Amino acid sequence: MKLVNAVIKDRICYVEMQNADHFNCLSEEMCQELIDSLQYGYDQECVGIVIKAQCKKGVWSAGHDIRELPQDGNDPLAYDVPMEKLLRKVQETAIPVIACVSGSVWGGACDLCLSCDMIVSASTATFAITPAKIGIPYNASGIMHFINQLGLNKAREMFFLATPITATDALNVGLINRIAEPEELEEVLEEHFLNALRRNSVLSISAIKRQFRILSRASSVIPSESFERINAYRTRVYKGADYKEGINAFLEKRAPEYKGKASDLDTTR
Repeated sequence: MKLVNAVIKDRICYVEMQNADHFNCLSEEMCQELIDSLQYGYDQECVGIVIKAQCKKGVWSAGHDIRELPQDGNDPLAYDVPMEKLLRKVQETAIPVIACVSGSVWGGACDLCLSCDMIVSASTATFAITPAKIGIPYNASGIMHFINQLGLNKAREMFFLATPITATDALNVGLINRIAEPEELEEVLEEHFLNALRRNSVLSISAIKRQFRILSRASSVIPSESFERINAYRTRVYKGADYKEGINAFLEKRAPEYKGKASDLDTTR
């Protein structure tokens, strides 16, 4: 069974996650099918791509498939893992990618939404970035992504607390572009976003999107020494006991019992 369905209608590629029984977790298979669908929409000369999802229990996507996280000392968010490849594919696809969010968004799926060029959301949707709940050390590129989009203080709040924010809050801090009542979501998507895209020059938009990507990176140049320190912090986390405890607690459906201390990272200051 395919996890993703891609349909082209009037020069828009609608990409729908359809693994609602597993809350559209971003498993390796799901990520690859999304990557293939994005490429398909671009190859078919669409003017835009919409990422949607079939929802169950109000969940748009629960983010990274925790069952696939490594426990052998490897980086769970290394450059070449499937979810990171998906995020880069969304950012690098040279036509606008729009997330149409109809439910709650968790963890890596929140980063997936932010990787899109625009987000239209149901008023009932929520957004949460949850690595701290599982004991995962998020990577530098992901954190910079949130800082650039939301500002330092809101990014800290979302990462440190790992609690959902409402669609209204997300709109106010610039995480999303527009909210709509659930029954009007499709109409708002079509009228406010897609009809305008169809009228505009895809060549111009493609060039502008590439510029946005280059210019957004220009303000986040970090010395190589800083990246070495970041990697040292992260390595101590994903090779430590709290990381494994977080994964096991999630899989066993119990509250984690973390024992690590902030001072455990002191030697890498």
